[in-house]
This record gives sequence, structure tokens and C-alpha cells, in this order.
Amino acid sequence: MIYLDNAATTLVKPDLVKERLIEKFDKIGNPSRGSNEISLDTGRMVLATRIKLARLFNIKDPRRLAFCSNATEALNIAISSFIGRDDHVITSLIEHNSVLRPLYLKEKEGAELSFVGLKDEKEGVLNYEMMEGLVRENTKALVISHASNVTGNITDLSKVSDFCKKHELLLIVDAAQSAGLIDIDVEKYGIDVLCFTGHKGLYGLTGTGGIYIRDGLNPHALKVGGSGINSFDKDHPLTMPEVLEAGTINAYGILSLNASLDFINQIGLANIRKKEKDLLIYFEDRIKQIPTLTIYGAKDLDERVGILAINSTKIPSKDLAQILAEKYDIATRAGAHCAPLCHKALRTEEDGLVRFSLSYFTKKEEIDKTIRALKEILGDDYDSNNI
Repeated sequence: MIYLDNAATTLVKPDLVKERLIEKFDKIGNPSRGSNEISLDTGRMVLATRIKLARLFNIKDPRRLAFCSNATEALNIAISSFIGRDDHVITSLIEHNSVLRPLYLKEKEGAELSFVGLKDEKEGVLNYEMMEGLVRENTKALVISHASNVTGNITDLSKVSDFCKKHELLLIVDAAQSAGLIDIDVEKYGIDVLCFTGHKGLYGLTGTGGIYIRDGLNPHALKVGGSGINSFDKDHPLTMPEVLEAGTINAYGILSLNASLDFINQIGLANIRKKEKDLLIYFEDRIKQIPTLTIYGAKDLDERVGILAINSTKIPSKDLAQILAEKYDIATRAGAHCAPLCHKALRTEEDGLVRFSLSYFTKKEEIDKTIRALKEILGDDYDSNNI
């Protein structure tokens, strides 16, 4: 299979991840739940992983980072904790439902929402000039995706950071599509809350992720229970990270992150980013040769992660993706990608888009085979009715 659905989850993991999981398969216990060596070693591994993630994001205190099951859980924690019924929130039209649906729940309680729009309906770049006009007296926060899961467009964190500092707003960043691919410095950008997943650019197992919450902000626990400390207290601990890590944490998933972070550090974030961008340039240059295709996303590929989103005037997106999968064994993603407002802004809500998402492990030969398949499918002699 040619796997080009890495924005959903990375299929190919570093060998180091597989090797460490096999090596430690029967050596993972329950951290903070015993004084035996297996439990203690697991606790040390969890702490080491927390420290590695803190270094990746330039988090000063690793205890301000808690593990979650994914970015969705992290965003639910952030929005439920820091947005009240009387607050106004600024977000954008590029957001995933992991941002939108928790915000809509707050809207039902009385919170107000405003949306940063797009400059145009093809490139999908955010119109940052709109932000000033959206500020109100009760504006509490800006919730924004660092990279769009539809177009791959990268949000300018410098601009949104300056805006939030000027108006004393909380900056909550969804890094589901950028963690492990783009440098994220929470201190530099004044990020108050960073939400990320572990199974995409961080090459970990599914069911992994995390949330950073700056000192001074106190989150609400989504769940309470065992914490390994203060067992005789009726109330769950309120300190980070215990407040967000009730119950047995996903130690095997965290172990996968421990290994994948070593891989990322060995290769270097800049080198991973360069390889993915080079592949994107190579792919887009060749796909432009197909006249019936429309490409969505910023023209400047420095402003995109490794996502190429298209549709065709010849074949519906869902059919194109189906043909690629069934006839050519090429995995893509078609449809609305859980980002309904983005598709409405791009005017692709009816047909959706076919998304090709690359990885550090994608090969040029795979891109060449994909281009040949697209040319065969969309060529003049292809019977589009025979689907």
C-alpha cells in the first residue's frame, strides 16, 4: 500500500518505536502505584517522556504538561476549563470539530463566538486583519489551529501571539497537525495552552497526546479517581499533572512517544520539516500538470505542512479516493475532514476534497506512482461512469 493519509495518523513509525515496544513489552507496570522495580522504572520512563516533550515545546516546568488520550481530549479540557458562559471567544473557519464542538457546547451555555475568515476561497489563508474587529469587552481567548488539517496551511503564531498579548487574551493552540513537524516554542509565542496528539507527527501510538497549561491557569478535571497520591482525600488532586491524569495512564503509548522523540531528536526537527516540504514541492509540481484538478492551500509551500488537497471537475472526490484505494492501493482521505466551516469557506462542502498527506517516510517513488494513477484516472480516455 502507498499510504498518503498521515494527517489522520502516521502508519509508518520509526523502527526505534517498534524496537523499544518489543524490548519493554513485558516490563511496563503501573507508574506511581507500587514500589516494585517494574513500577518504578515505568514511572521514570513516564517522567523522562514528559521532560522530552517539555524540551521539544520549550516548556520550563515539565509538570505543567499532562498526558491525554489525544488532542480532542486536550481541547475539551482547555475549553471546558477556561471558557465561561459569559465569555466571548475568537476562533477561525479552519478549525476541526475538536475545537468547534466543545465551543458550540459553551455557546449553548451562553458564551459568544466569532470567527476569523479567509482571504480567499482557494488558498484558504486566514485573514488576520479581521481579528482586531472581532474583539469585544468580554473577549476571553483565541482558540486556533496551528495547521489546517484540510489545506495544511500554517497559522502565523507570531501574528496571533502579538494580537493576544495586546488584548490580554488566552492563546489556546491546537497543534494536532504541527507537533513534531514545526518548531513550537510556548515561551516565544506566549502560548497559554497547547493541545497536541501523539499519533501523527510525533509518530507515537494512537491513544496518546497531551496538554500544556501555563503556570497560573488551573484546569478542571474531566475525570477523577486514582492518582497514586493523597488517597485518603475525598477530592481529586488539583495540582498538575495529577489533576488531569486520573486512573492508569497509557504507559505503552507513552513509551512509544519516548522512543519517537528520540528519533525526532536524532533526525532533527528542521530536517524532518525540510524533507516533508521537499516532497510536497515535488508532488505539487507534478500534479499541476493534470488540467482537471484544482489544488487548495497556500501557494507559498513554506506556509503549508505536507498536505495536498484537491478536487476534480471530472470525478467526485469520494469516487476518486475510492478508485485510488481499490484499483491502485493508494490510501488518501476524501470528504469534509471534520472541518465543516473550512469547506463552506472554500465552497467545497458538496464534493469535499481528496487529501494527500505526506510523512517523513513517504518516498518519491510512491508519489510518482500516485501521479501516474491520477493521470490514468483523469485522462481523456478514462470512463468516469465506470466507477
